[in-house]
Amino acid sequence: MPIPTVAIIGRPNVGKSTLFNRLVGKRLALVDDQPGVTRDRREGDAHLLGCDFRVIDTAGYEDEDPNTLPGRMRQQTQAALAEADVALFLVDARDGLTPLDEEIGRWLRAADVPVILAANKAEGRIAASSIYEAMALGFDDPIALSAEHGEGIADLFEALRPFIDREDEEGEAIDADSPDAPLKLAIVGRPNAGKSTLINRLLGQDRLITGPEAGITRDSIAIEWQWTDAEGRVRPVRLIDTAGMRKRAKVQDKLEKLSVADGLRAVDYAEVVVLLLDATKGLEAQDLKIADKVLQEGRALVIALNKWDVAENASSLFNGVKGALDEGLAQVKGVPLLTVSAATGKGLDVLIRVAFETREAWSRRVSTGALNRWFEEALETNPPPAPGGKRIKPRYITQNNTRPPSFVLFGTRVDLLPESYRRYLVNGLRRHFDFGAVPVRLNLRASKNPFDTDR
Repeated sequence: MPIPTVAIIGRPNVGKSTLFNRLVGKRLALVDDQPGVTRDRREGDAHLLGCDFRVIDTAGYEDEDPNTLPGRMRQQTQAALAEADVALFLVDARDGLTPLDEEIGRWLRAADVPVILAANKAEGRIAASSIYEAMALGFDDPIALSAEHGEGIADLFEALRPFIDREDEEGEAIDADSPDAPLKLAIVGRPNAGKSTLINRLLGQDRLITGPEAGITRDSIAIEWQWTDAEGRVRPVRLIDTAGMRKRAKVQDKLEKLSVADGLRAVDYAEVVVLLLDATKGLEAQDLKIADKVLQEGRALVIALNKWDVAENASSLFNGVKGALDEGLAQVKGVPLLTVSAATGKGLDVLIRVAFETREAWSRRVSTGALNRWFEEALETNPPPAPGGKRIKPRYITQNNTRPPSFVLFGTRVDLLPESYRRYLVNGLRRHFDFGAVPVRLNLRASKNPFDTDR
């Protein structure tokens, strides 16, 4: 049985995102005093008093031409209502009713979806008269609440209960580390690289707002999707769209700073990150900074050159970008570089396949026996140096973690190993165990035994 869905709808700046965050119990949506912060519709899972349901945060409903950005935002709100089991119509108790509230009310009455009316910012006496005024919208009595302070949420839940209290089918939980778990795939890059367009092409629908304006995406939007591989297996994917990341010096606007911080948090929660480059602009220093940040966080990285269908001097462009990546990302050689077109769909199937393969390498665990057989051969082929005449005696190695693959090397004076020898070991691990270009971490643990005469 599908999970019930609640869509929060209202004009700009009535507190929809604040209520969304309150219901899902996390600060997922960006919140600010200025109107129009939310643009794409954002989804989150909520759990209240034994009831599980999905909440959709929508952009402020505005009466604008469909070709304008506000008009495209309204289309996203209309799409959210179409998939909702109940609409939560939010008005501002401090401002009282506005003509736009009345227009939204007429639109909701014409829709075949139950509507719950709620008056937000209802703390204090000033809001009392406006709450009664909201009855003129023609729905049941409004629920007075304060999303910011958590007041009235119990009353809201009682109104929602008939629509969300369902006996859900119990399914077997899937371990997050399992190959069958959804691939958490974040798309990052500079503004206007085509991130939202790429996700829309994968989904086969205009799920995210796109357009010529730079910086349309603000929130990091996670969307559940299913990909069918060459063998006919259906593989779940969680696609995460992020705001464009410009050079830090250029980011002055408070909202853009919040958006970039939200995108970086999305990287932290992703498994594989696709850095999308604009083939018409090539590789810039900011792209390398984003890639380096992804690798520092231990995420698996794939780089895709978008707009390949309109790229000029394609061969020299590809080789130039590849060479610059090898030089600029010296800590990880051979990061997958693919060519795609979000506009035509070319190369996207290969992109998803490579993302799954990269996650597999990122999650790989090597047995201690196989690891130490390789380790003995590596030491024999290239013994460690003896700085200052002191012998370094590595004894054994073990893998202590995955995602990313992490190893611990034990021995005498191993903390004195030069960086070049550490790189030799890490590169050997990558080649021998087919880790590819995912981050591999090697920690050194020297013996602290005071009776160890080799110290």
